[in-house]
Amino acid sequence: MSKSNFERMIALAQNVFAAKSDPEQLDVDEEVIKQLEALHPASVSEYEEGEGPAIWMLLIPTTKKIMDDFLTKNINEKEILSLTPLNTSYDSLYLCSAMTLPEYRGKGLSKKIALDAIKAIRKDHPISHLFVWPFTKEGDALAQSLATTCGLPLLSRKSDHSFI
Repeated sequence: MSKSNFERMIALAQNVFAAKSDPEQLDVDEEVIKQLEALHPASVSEYEEGEGPAIWMLLIPTTKKIMDDFLTKNINEKEILSLTPLNTSYDSLYLCSAMTLPEYRGKGLSKKIALDAIKAIRKDHPISHLFVWPFTKEGDALAQSLATTCGLPLLSRKSDHSFI
C-alpha cells in the first residue's frame, strides 16, 4: 500500500529539515499552526488535489527587529514565532518553509501559492523585506524568485548546513 500525501509530506519535512532533532528550528504541530494563523490567516497555505497536501507553505510576518536578530543569529527560528507580537503592524516576512512533493515540482505551483499568500499578507501589513534561512538549492531559488517578483529585498541567514 502506498503512502498518503500527508505521510509523504511528513517524511519530506523530516528528511529536509530534521526539525525534531534541531532545537532551534520550528517543529510544526497543531499549536504552531494556530500561532501562525493568529499572526495572519495566509501564514499557512497548502495545495491539494483530493489526495492530501502536495504543497505546504509557511510564512511568518514579523518585525524588522526580529528579522535582524534572526539574521545575526541572536535568536533562533522558534523565537521568531514566539517573539512576534500579535495585533501589530508587520514589516518583514520570513519565508519559513515550502515543501513540494516531487511530482508537483517545476510547475510553478509553489511560487503561485507563495505569491498569493504574500499578496494577502501585504494587503494588511506594509511588508518591506523578505528573509529566508535556505536549506535547499530549490528553496533558495524560490525565495530569490519571490523577492524579484514582489520587488522586495531578500535577506538570508548564513546556514550552518549544506544544501541537500
